Formats: sequence, C-alpha cells, structure tokens
Amino acid sequence: MYTYIIKRLLMLLPTLIGAAILIFLLLRLVPGDVCLLKFGGEGSYADPQQILQCQQRLGLTDPIWQQFFDYMVGFFTFDLGVSMWTSQPVAYEIAIRFELSLQVALMATFVSVVIALPLGIISAAKQNSWIDYLVRTFSIAGIAMPSFWLGILIILGLLIGSQAWFGRPWMPPIHFQSFFVDPVHNMSQLIWPALATGYRYSAVATRMTRSAMLEVLREDYVRTARAKGLIEKVIINKHALKNAMLPVITIVGIEFAFLMGGLVVTEQVFNLNGLGKLFVSAVTQSDYTMTQALVMLVVAIFVLMNFLVDIMYAWLDPRIRYS
Repeated sequence: MYTYIIKRLLMLLPTLIGAAILIFLLLRLVPGDVCLLKFGGEGSYADPQQILQCQQRLGLTDPIWQQFFDYMVGFFTFDLGVSMWTSQPVAYEIAIRFELSLQVALMATFVSVVIALPLGIISAAKQNSWIDYLVRTFSIAGIAMPSFWLGILIILGLLIGSQAWFGRPWMPPIHFQSFFVDPVHNMSQLIWPALATGYRYSAVATRMTRSAMLEVLREDYVRTARAKGLIEKVIINKHALKNAMLPVITIVGIEFAFLMGGLVVTEQVFNLNGLGKLFVSAVTQSDYTMTQALVMLVVAIFVLMNFLVDIMYAWLDPRIRYS
C-alpha cells in the first residue's frame, strides 16, 4: 500500500508543473491590460506614460521568458506574488475567502452524500417499484434544477415564510463569520447555499449509486450469497455496497473539487464573497497574478482529490494496488 501511495504522489508533480506552464501561456494570449483598466476605465482617456510606468512596475514589460522564470520560481517557493489590481498579497486575498468556500463545499458534499447514498441503494434494491420511480423522479428534478435557481426559491421562501410566521421578513446574514467565532451566525448564512448546491449534486450521485448497485447486485457472488440464504440487508451492506462505491467516490471527489471554485452564480445569489467571486473579478480585471494563483489552487485541489480517490480505490479493492 505504501509503495502505491508513493507512486501516486510522484505522479502529482509533473501534472502540477504542466498545468502551471499551460496557465501561464494561455493567460498571455487573452486580450486585456490591467493598467489600462486601472487608469483608463471603460473608454476614458489614459495617460500613456502613466500606463507604461504601471506596466514596468508590474513587470509586464519584461521579456516573456523573464516573466515565466519569475512565475516558476514563485511556483516552487510557494510565493503567489502580489495582486496587480489591489496590490495586496495574493495569499492574503485567497486566505480571507478560502474558509467560506471550503465550508460551503464540505457542507454541500455532506448533504449530497447523505441524500444520495440511501436513496441510490433503496432505488436499486427496490428496482421498478414505486419507491424506485419516486427516487428517480427526485434525482431527475435535481439534475434539471440549477442550484442558483433553487437558491432564489429558498430566499423567497425564507422571506415569505418569515413574514407569515413571525410578522417580519428574514434574510440570511450577509457578513461572514467563522464557525469557530459565531456558529449560529455562520450556519444561518451558509446552510442555505449548501442545501441548494448539495441537492443539485446529490441527484448525480444518486443515479450513479443506483447504477453501480444494480450492476453489482447482478454479479455471480451476490447470487451465490442469496443462494446460501443470506438476508438482503446483509448482502447489500457486506457484499455489494463496498464494490459499488468505486464510481460513486469518483463522482463525489470531482464534485467537491468543482465546488471549491465553481460556485460563481450561487455565491452571487446568496451574496457570498468566496473564491468563485474572486475568480470572476480577477479575470475581469486582467489580474494575471491572481488568476494564475486561483487556477493553480483549483488544479491542486483536483489533483489532491484524484489522489485521495485513488487511495480510496486501493483500500476498497486491494486488486488495484497490485495492478
């Protein structure tokens, strides 16, 4: 097992280096100039000398090889640089938003798993029954319903419900507070986007769990277990569930990695200042330094989640680590 883990770890570095090179080159092909946006605005006049001084200060006039060298040195020394737009350290800008995005992603993933696993297993065990049709309808509705639209419905429901029950409208808090500082304030703000997003992704995981369970329940060893007289609960929990979890773990890992940087519209609906909102601002402002750091953060999360999924694969199915 340890040899397998070491091999997987050694495969991470080339992936990260390749992604860093690709991000650097692609960003230089995108039109836009942060200095022109700073001093020129949208269509207004900007002093060329002032723009040139800004570009020199930010290193944009350096040869491309020099910019690439500085970028890779910062990559290997964990120096994310300074934001071209706010002049704040990139690490600071990300850190003040990372906790919010991480908590929403963890909570949404938890909601997704709690909903998906029981429903997917029940749907497979009761195939073609009314329970199966009800679960499939529930999952199809989740796939067809965007999380931001569900978020809008939740906000309207909170407003109308609080007005009807308490005589005054209530909205989730806007200012973020850490869970360790004020857990009530924190949960009352983040539980709603977590529910909206978690339901959306639970639909995908439910269908994957059902499909995987149906495939495993048709295997020969499951039929042998039934022939021995084992009850269905034991067959599912002891024999089928562990093998059916392999594709489900993949889906859950990918969903979590996507949630860390992909909740742009949901963050706008619930007025959350997370990584998704920072991502859009960095791209709009042509902030190369911030965009590179955010993309690499998302890449690192995807790589890490794939690594953890590989480890879970090897733990669930020992044949994988020996192949």
